[in-house]
Amino acid sequence: MNVRAELTEGRWAVPRLGRVVEVDQAHPPYAVLDAAGDEVEPVLAFLRDLALGDCSPLTCRSYGYGMLRWFRLLWLLGIGWEQATESEVAVLTGWLRSAANPQRHRHRVDAPVAGSVNPRTGKGTLRPGYSPRTINHALTVISGFYEFHAHQGHGPVVNPVPSSAHRRRALGHRSPLEPTPVVGRARLRQRVPDRPPRAIPDRLWEELFAAMNCDRDRALLEIFVSSGARAEELLGITVGDIDWSGQRIYVITKGTRAREAVPVSPQGMLRLALYLDAVGTPAEGEPVWRVRRGPGRPLTYWAMRRVMQRANTLLGTNWSLHDLRHTAAYRMANGGKLTLSEVQTIMRHADIQTTNRYLGVHIEELFDKLAEHYATPPPARHYPSGYAAADIEAVFGV
Repeated sequence: MNVRAELTEGRWAVPRLGRVVEVDQAHPPYAVLDAAGDEVEPVLAFLRDLALGDCSPLTCRSYGYGMLRWFRLLWLLGIGWEQATESEVAVLTGWLRSAANPQRHRHRVDAPVAGSVNPRTGKGTLRPGYSPRTINHALTVISGFYEFHAHQGHGPVVNPVPSSAHRRRALGHRSPLEPTPVVGRARLRQRVPDRPPRAIPDRLWEELFAAMNCDRDRALLEIFVSSGARAEELLGITVGDIDWSGQRIYVITKGTRAREAVPVSPQGMLRLALYLDAVGTPAEGEPVWRVRRGPGRPLTYWAMRRVMQRANTLLGTNWSLHDLRHTAAYRMANGGKLTLSEVQTIMRHADIQTTNRYLGVHIEELFDKLAEHYATPPPARHYPSGYAAADIEAVFGV
């Protein structure tokens, strides 16, 4: 049996050997272990270099899982990482395109079918396998791994991941204010569809807000949609990050990790005050948002995600926490009060082209306008007086 061909077609499972673990150090904060529980030294050196380059701990974690997937394939094929070629990268790409993604498996009977579209929101669920972005990310991780070791004088002479020299030249010195040039993809890279941001329409937003059953959740949704803060940013604020007189909060921005101010609506500040008045003000340095049951543990991203899932089950929708940020950006960009550059500053977008995406016409608005158009009766015809009915019928056919 040709194992490579079976892997490429997704008919052969890659053994789930090894794991990624969090370690008690900063450089790197995560390590990749093999089947025997030993650290994979080439990966450890690569992740250490990423951490020393001021990468986020979550980036190190993501790259660690990418390397674990790659080494699992090499262990199965019996090939050392130094002998890997483009042939093994092609096998991995084919396997990712064809194999089932275990994270798409749902245990609930009423869970939506993978790849289906929600009839209320128009949002599609994740496809059964690995997405094109995941495949491209896997290739980026492997390419960076071999670039690092080539710089250190280790590994193969040629990077096994194909690259596009034309794309590198076109994007190497592009200004963020210039449009992105259209260039060809490198071999094995996947075509990523351009998905417009999905904002929550007002009528569905009111339903979602009404599904929140406590002051904490109502305050969170109101601040989410008025500040445009990301979920992890907002959930990490403390009492010292709240500026009551200035009607704003301070968050640690993703990427730059700088402490920046974001505005909050008066209604959001009011609901935040109601929440703190009910549960009490936490100690200095402690997170503001807490779980409702049990000890006063901080509210995590996954716990807030579960709040959204319960509301989605009740309403028959599939909104996510990041859709709240999309909604905030869409309202700011189309409200007529702020310029595009001002919206970019509030949303903390690095590229104004990202902000510009929220100016497009949303499909939900088109559907509402078309429904109104279909419901409007056709205008009645009127003819000047003095014409005989027989003559009008002969000329106009009515």
